[in-house]
Amino acid sequence: MSDVEVEKLKYENKEIVLIGTAHISKQSVELVEKTITEEKPDVIGVELDLARLQQLQSPKKWRQMNILEVIRGGKTYLLLLNLLLSNIQKKLGKQVGVLPGAEMKKAVDLAKKEKIPIVLLDRDVRVTLKRALAKMPFFEKLKLFWIVLLSFFGFGEELTAEKVEKLKQKDVMNQLMQELSKELPSVSNVLVNERDMFIANMILAVKAEKIVAVVGAGHLSGIKKYLNKKRNISELNTIPKKASVLRFLKFVVPLIFVLAIGWGFYFKGFETTLNILFYWIIINGSLSALGALIARAHWKSIITAFLASPLTSLHPALAAGWFAGLTEAKISMPQVKDFETLSELESYSDFNKNRVTKILLVTAFTNIGSTIGTILGFAFIATLL
Repeated sequence: MSDVEVEKLKYENKEIVLIGTAHISKQSVELVEKTITEEKPDVIGVELDLARLQQLQSPKKWRQMNILEVIRGGKTYLLLLNLLLSNIQKKLGKQVGVLPGAEMKKAVDLAKKEKIPIVLLDRDVRVTLKRALAKMPFFEKLKLFWIVLLSFFGFGEELTAEKVEKLKQKDVMNQLMQELSKELPSVSNVLVNERDMFIANMILAVKAEKIVAVVGAGHLSGIKKYLNKKRNISELNTIPKKASVLRFLKFVVPLIFVLAIGWGFYFKGFETTLNILFYWIIINGSLSALGALIARAHWKSIITAFLASPLTSLHPALAAGWFAGLTEAKISMPQVKDFETLSELESYSDFNKNRVTKILLVTAFTNIGSTIGTILGFAFIATLL
């Protein structure tokens, strides 16, 4: 094992033992057990938030999810991203014979067995994802979509146990973080730097003489940097509210459409106005329906996508995908087994066969098609004016 996997530090009268782990490593599980047994800490901290702890302890908690509320609440993309990243990690874990987060579960189990207080060190994963998406420029979101898409369809290098163990080496992990910073700097800042500060502050806030903290190896150097003093981290728990181009366009689109109708009627006549309406419905509706078709939606959902898109594209508070997704849900309501297998989906085919994720895919792809249809629709309308 590398000599950088366990770090012992002092802060005032507190002894801090950091265990740097790979989240899908058998050796990491053994290291956690060995260190906690030898160090006998007053408190054990783990790089988890409440949601992930509950998921580790109750893998079937997905049953409680209300798919209709997810769609109505506009959380489709967030949930899909969460599922994709979680299942990609689990797939890698199968390759090396250990479930993701096994070292964290071991730490929690030991804490219960030895009656040692447990502290959740990480920020709420939903806050982290929302902050990352809120801070990402449009082109970074495209990069993220492409990276996830490649992983989603299985294009990527197979991960061996040997490669996983290399990830625990400080220089290799830091190099990976640097590469991430180059490709997606805003994501790196939220996923790495902010969480380093958050975790470090949580460790310093623990009232105990000795704490063992189980964290990902990639966070070791960052956490140590922030273990010099306590900081105000309240801002790290807020979702940035900044002017979004997409939100702005939601209000601009109907305005432009009304102006186009008025301009066409006044300068070109009634026939041009009818042509504008006709091509808007055909182009916008067809692209939205195509998105639903790609997601292998039921024919009723495809028709719903076609009919809804020309109207929802002009309403800032509505989306065609919501209507198509809700239609799909009513036709093929998810069963208990669909929720139970959410953590076992490994490919696009798996996601499409599962009724829960199929509804999410129908919602997402319909919305994407509607967006493309709106852009192309306006481009064609411009040629008529």
